[in-house]
Amino acid sequence: MRKKRIFPADLLTRFLIIPVFCALWVLEFPCISEGAEKQTVQTGVSSSAENVPLAITLGDAIVMALKNNRALRVERLNPSIRKTYENQESAVFDPAVSAEVSASRERSLETTDTTGGITDGGVEITKFLPTGTELSAGITAYRDWSDLYSDRYGTRLGLTVTQSLLRGGGIDFNLASVRQARLDTLSSQYELRGFAENLVAEVEMTYWNYALAIRQIEIYRQSVDLAEHQLKETEERISVGTIGEIELAAARAELALRKEAMINAQSNLESIRLRLLRLLNPSNNGLWNRGITLKNLPAVPDVKLDDVESHSAVALRMRPDLNQARLAINRGDIEIVKTKNGLLPKMDLFINLGKTGYADSFGGSAEDIGGKGYDISGGIAFEWPIGNRDAESRHRRAVLGRQQAGEALENLTQLAELDVRLAYIEVNRASQQITATAATRSLEEEKLRAETEKFSVGRSTALLVAQAQRDFLDSQITEVQALVNYLNSLVDLFRLEGSLLERRGVSTDSLH
Repeated sequence: MRKKRIFPADLLTRFLIIPVFCALWVLEFPCISEGAEKQTVQTGVSSSAENVPLAITLGDAIVMALKNNRALRVERLNPSIRKTYENQESAVFDPAVSAEVSASRERSLETTDTTGGITDGGVEITKFLPTGTELSAGITAYRDWSDLYSDRYGTRLGLTVTQSLLRGGGIDFNLASVRQARLDTLSSQYELRGFAENLVAEVEMTYWNYALAIRQIEIYRQSVDLAEHQLKETEERISVGTIGEIELAAARAELALRKEAMINAQSNLESIRLRLLRLLNPSNNGLWNRGITLKNLPAVPDVKLDDVESHSAVALRMRPDLNQARLAINRGDIEIVKTKNGLLPKMDLFINLGKTGYADSFGGSAEDIGGKGYDISGGIAFEWPIGNRDAESRHRRAVLGRQQAGEALENLTQLAELDVRLAYIEVNRASQQITATAATRSLEEEKLRAETEKFSVGRSTALLVAQAQRDFLDSQITEVQALVNYLNSLVDLFRLEGSLLERRGVSTDSLH
C-alpha cells in the first residue's frame, strides 16, 4: 500500500494568512488596534538589563518622536529666536535715560592772571512714538566760577518735541519693522508645524516599513524551509531512481537563492530598525543596540475619503508652506509702505521749551526756575537728496519683490493641488491593489500546490516546482507590501493636505 505524502503546499497553508486587526487606537488612529494581538517578532539584537527592547504602539512612537527627536528640538528653538527680533524692533519705542557730567578749567594770561572754569551735568529722558514724534525732557545744572567774579549757578528744565512731517512720519511706517518681525515669528511657527508633520509622517511610514520587514523575514524563513524540504524530497526520489540527478541542481540552486534573499531581508530589517531608533531617540543609553517590538500590525483601516476637491480645499487652508507664502506677501506689502515713505523728503518740525533759574547756589537756582525767565525756540529742518536714487531703488525692489511673492503663491497653490490629487490617486490605487494582490497570492498558492502534486507523481520537474515556489513567494511579499503601501499612501495624503497633526491628535501648541 502506497504511503500518503505530505506535500509542501500543505505546509504552506498554516503560515500564509496575513492577520487583519481593525479597531480604534487611543489617539483615534483608524488603521491600528490596541486590542489586537501583539506582534512579538524583533531583530536579533542582544538585550541586557540596561537595554530592554522597546515595545511600542504606533501612537507611542509618534509621541516619543515629538518629545525626543533631536532635529525637532533644533527646529523648536526657531520661533523663540525669531521672537527676539520682534522684541528688538519694538525696543525703539522704549524710553531712554542719559546723563552727563563735565568740568573744565582755564587759566588766562592775556590781560590778567585769572583762573576760571565750568562744571555742569544733566539728566535727560527721551522717548520715540509710533507717530514719528520724538519727546525729550531733562534737567541741567551748571556752576560758572572765576577769580574775577563770584560763582554763578544755573538750573534749567527743558522739553524738546520733534515731529517728522514727511519721511519718518506716520504710524504705518514706524510700526512696519515691528509688524514684519511679528510675521517672521508666525512664519517660523508654520515652518515648525511643517517640520513636525514631516516627522510624524516619517515615523509612521518607518513603523509600517519595519512591520513589513518583519513579515518579510517570516515569509523568507518559510520559503527556506520549503526549499530545504523540496531538496530533501528530491534527494529521496533520486536515491530510489524515480528521477534523475539532474533535478538536484535546480533544488540546490533554489535553496541557495532563498538563503540569499533571507540575508538581504535581515539586512533591510536592521537598517530600518536603526532609522526608527534615530527618529524616536529613546532617552536611555545604548540607543543603537536596542531591539524594537511592534505592538500594532498593519491592517486595512476603516477610512472613507472625501472627494478630491474637499482634500484640495483642506490643503489650501492648512498647508504650512502656503501659509508661509501668504505671510511673505503681507510682509512685502509692509515693505512697500516702508520704502514708499522713503521717497519723501525729510522735513521735521521741532520746538524747544525751557525754564532756567540763576542764583549763588544750586539750591537757589532750582528755586528760581519758577521765575519769569524762560527760553523757547522752534523751526523746520528740511533735507532732500538730489536724485534720491537710493530710496527709489529700495521702493522698486520692494514692489518687484511683492509681485514675485504673489506669483510664487500662485505657483505653490497649483503645486499643492497637484500633490493632493496625485496622492489621492495613489491612495485609491493602493487600496485596489490589496484585493488584487490577495487574489494573485491565492492563485499562486494553487499553482504551487498543483505543481508539487505533479512532481510527486513524476509529471513535473524540480525546476518547475522551484519556479512555482518563487512565484508564490513573490505574491506573498507583494500582498503584504500592498497593505503597507496603502497605509503609507494615506499618511502621505494627509501630510500633503496639512491635516496629519490634527488627524493624529497632536496640538500645535505642544510643539512650541
